[in-house]
Amino acid sequence: MAQAPTEHRNVAVCPGSFDPFTNGHLDIVDRARRHFDEVVVLVTGNPTKQTGMFTVAERVALIQFAVADMPNVRADSWGGLLVDYTSAHGINALVKGLRSSVDYEYELPMAQMNRRLTGVETFFLLTDEKYGYISSSLCKEVARFGGDIAGLVPPTVMQAMSERLNEAK
Repeated sequence: MAQAPTEHRNVAVCPGSFDPFTNGHLDIVDRARRHFDEVVVLVTGNPTKQTGMFTVAERVALIQFAVADMPNVRADSWGGLLVDYTSAHGINALVKGLRSSVDYEYELPMAQMNRRLTGVETFFLLTDEKYGYISSSLCKEVARFGGDIAGLVPPTVMQAMSERLNEAK
């Protein structure tokens, strides 16, 4: 008796610290979701330690709100090796955004190591030129000094950043 084919879901992970999640990140996720059945925006780092503006749980919640209108995108977090997450969840693709050759030089050895460890493939998407200068670090710095970050981060993230900075005063 022939066995019915099993459904194969093409799932990718977009990993990062996302502190904060920017419109550049959102653009990469939106474009990636058109090529995969599901995209997991994975906040990486130690979930028990806050080293940035937002805790890991806060980042996950902000991302979930930002991608709420994208039915095949969800947010999650992980504190260990990225390839352990992909292996545990049967995921065989990573998606990373590249703003410049500097990003490529940084990402290439990690992509090669991840592939060596588990066979997971890394797909690079070039950042849309309108987001090429945006980084989480730069957004935090501009916001801390009172600069306008409208259009650089999703509105909910901008509001959360404003609240966090007001708490610090």
